[in-house]
Amino acid sequence: MKTIFLFLTTGFEEIEALAAIDILRRAELNVKSVSLTDSKQVTGGHQVAVVADLMFDQVDLANAEMLILPGGTPKFNEHEDMKKELLAFAGKGGKVAAICASPMVLGGLGLLEGKNATCYPGFEQYLTGATLQTDKAVITDENITTGRGPGLTIDFALNLVEQLAGKEKRDAVAAGLLVK
Repeated sequence: MKTIFLFLTTGFEEIEALAAIDILRRAELNVKSVSLTDSKQVTGGHQVAVVADLMFDQVDLANAEMLILPGGTPKFNEHEDMKKELLAFAGKGGKVAAICASPMVLGGLGLLEGKNATCYPGFEQYLTGATLQTDKAVITDENITTGRGPGLTIDFALNLVEQLAGKEKRDAVAAGLLVK
């Protein structure tokens, strides 16, 4: 079974990580959280401690369906092994999603070159090569999805559900969440 991997590091944005995991699991998708720290317990930017499902060295990208980076911190940009794997995965056409500050990682890797993208205000300068569309909550351009920020996480996660499980599943999950 294919797996969606959502990465966590110290200072991550809790809403973006936890709501995305919740919504993807409501869609009955196989999503696992992955710690990029030296412990399975990772503390977010608002001091919410979360126990990740896996450590980074336990991830098997051969079975990956999508890689997701929540935002909240530029620390995601400091994990060189994750960035190397992300670049290789996206280079083979694998689906990658990043929200808030994390599209900066994709920009730094050249993955946004010639693509439409959005991010949290103030991080636009890091989206190297992208056509900025910061008035949009979520943008998917080929295999790359970017999202604007915490208050738009439900839109972001429902977009991912639609990509991975179809519009009918997206609509069913949205209805269950009382989202139009």
